[in-house]
Order: sequence, then C-alpha cells, then structure tokens
Amino acid sequence: MVDRRKFLTTTAAGAAGASIAVPAVASPAIIASNPVVEWRLVSSFPKSLDTIHGAGDTFAKALGEMSGGNFRVRVFAPGELVPGMNAADAVQNGSVEAAHTASYYYWGKDPTFAIATAVPFGLNYRMQNAWMYQGGGIDLMNAFYQRYNIIGFPGGNTGTQMGGWYRRQINAPEDWRGLKMRIGGLAGAVIAKLGGVPQQIAGGDIYPSLEKGTIDAAEWVGPYDDEKLGFSKVARYYYYPGWWEGQAMLHFFINMDKWNALPKHYQAMVRSAATMADIGMMTRYDLQNPAAIKRIAIGGAEPRPFSEAVLEACFKASNEVFDEICAKNADFKKVYEATLAIRGEDYLWFQLAEHTYDTFMMIQQRKGLV
Repeated sequence: MVDRRKFLTTTAAGAAGASIAVPAVASPAIIASNPVVEWRLVSSFPKSLDTIHGAGDTFAKALGEMSGGNFRVRVFAPGELVPGMNAADAVQNGSVEAAHTASYYYWGKDPTFAIATAVPFGLNYRMQNAWMYQGGGIDLMNAFYQRYNIIGFPGGNTGTQMGGWYRRQINAPEDWRGLKMRIGGLAGAVIAKLGGVPQQIAGGDIYPSLEKGTIDAAEWVGPYDDEKLGFSKVARYYYYPGWWEGQAMLHFFINMDKWNALPKHYQAMVRSAATMADIGMMTRYDLQNPAAIKRIAIGGAEPRPFSEAVLEACFKASNEVFDEICAKNADFKKVYEATLAIRGEDYLWFQLAEHTYDTFMMIQQRKGLV
C-alpha cells in the first residue's frame, strides 16, 4: 500500500518544483516568439467622434495586450499623416501599414468596394455579420482587395443609420432634384439617378459645408455622432431611415506585404483585435444613440420619416443602378448576388420570431408599459 502522507508530500514537492521550473524555460521562448512590430494606422474618422475613431484605439490596445507589448500600433487621425479619404491609398502604396476606414469611400475605384460597407437597401447588421463571418464574405472581399495590395477585416458597425440632415423638406421623390447632398458610397449614384447632386466630403468638413450652404443636406451616422458634429444647428429636418445604410461596416485595411511578414500567431491576434473593435462599436452606439436622439429632438430638430412614396422611388432607382453595374462589372455582380441570398433568407426568418417579438414590445412601450 502507498503511504498516503509520503505520497501527498512528494507530489506537492514535485508540483512546486515544476511551477518554479516552467517560467525559467517558457519566458525566453515567449519573448522570442513575440517579435517587436511597429505599425502606423491611419483613421478616416476624427478623434472627436470617440465611438467610430475609438475602434482604431481598441484595435491597437488589444494587439499590445495580446503580444505583451511587442505589437505596437500608433493611431493617427485624418490629416496627421494622410487625408482621411486617402487612407486606403496609403495602405495600398505602403506609406503606412494599416488603416481604419469605410470600404465604400473607394467605390470610385470600383463599385465592389461599396458592398463591404453598405449599399442601398442592402443587408442589416445581423445579416452583414452572418454573411461576413459565416457566409464567406470576408474571403470574397479579400479576393477582390488583393488586387489593391490590401487585406481587410471587419472593424466596426454603426447599425441602421439615420437618413440625414436637410435644410428643406423631402416630401416627394421630386424633392431630390437639384439637392446637393453629402453622401458616401454607392448611394451617391442613386441620388444622382433621382436628380440630386451627390458630394463626398470627409466628416470633419460637413458642418461648414452645410453652414455655408455649399450643400443642402448631409448624412453621417446617427444621433450620437450627429449631435457631436452639431448638424442640428445648421439643418432643421432629420429624416429616417438611412435607406442606403441598413448597416455600415467599417474595415481595418492592411498592406499585404506587411500582413505576409507577420508570424501566424500575430495574424491571429490581428483578426481577434479587429473582431473586438467590430463588436465594441455597435454596442457603444446602441447604448449612446437613444439618449442622443432625445436631446436632439428636445433641442428643436425635427425627426421625420421618409414617406412610402419616397422610399419606393429610392428602392426602384437603387435596383436600376445595381442592374447597370452588374451588367458591366463581374466582380460586383458576384459579390452583390452573394449578399442577396443572405438578405432573402434572413428576412423570411426575421419576420417570424424577431420582428414579431420587437413589434409586440414596441406596442407595449407606446402603452407606457415598457
């Protein structure tokens, strides 16, 4: 029989010895496997917008913590190294290692860029995540991005956006005619088809453009950011929903050469850090937007829904734009049709459980019971 006291004493001593020995062997190995890497990340979003710009900070902090401080990312605001709307160009040509930006800012290079962020009457937040993370969306987009020496990972989302700020009312489809509007992505082509004049202007330049009357309307994100930018001071009407952005996914763009030079476990860290930033942005907006829309309304702005006639006209014009692009751009057609499959199936499902539940709870809220 085994002497129980001797067995326990010997086992404890052995365990103690092992716990002392492991760090002496493992620490140098950990240090050697985590080389020092220093990246510059340029953001397309001003520091004043702490939620959307903050995703870049979340990304950098996570990489530093996961690597024991050896993967160092410095985040630069628009204009500090390059203009915000040129972030992808700087990554492509290797001027910087990474960027935090909206893929649809570069739709002028190829309309396919727009799909990774948002297209009119496209996917909502849940659908976009399902397509990107489980439906092959990340791989489809990266096969496209490689032509531009870029690899991209989801890096934040705003959810469904507001329809923007207007100095005059939009009551009928005809009211788009001649309207000079700051609007990003492929939605600009739809506005043009409706008779408007789209303008692509960086976030920090929207307010003075509205104030001076250089533009008649502008869309940005939603209540929390729009309040910070002060749009209610220079435009009265706040329309919804942002039919061109049922969600808006941002991305971390990384130079392909810099990506390929990373150790595999550093690449895994980048993916994880991007996902943390992606999830964190949406949760912050969901927490902050409700109070912001109340303050905006109390302050005198007029939130208004687009009429059914306006939305129908926009939907028709959007589909015409998509048909025209698909007819001459095989990349766009391939990726866009992949999103349509997700949209069609998920709306069938969402009508059952989620929509029914949300509708019931909203009715209870109107009764003052929620």
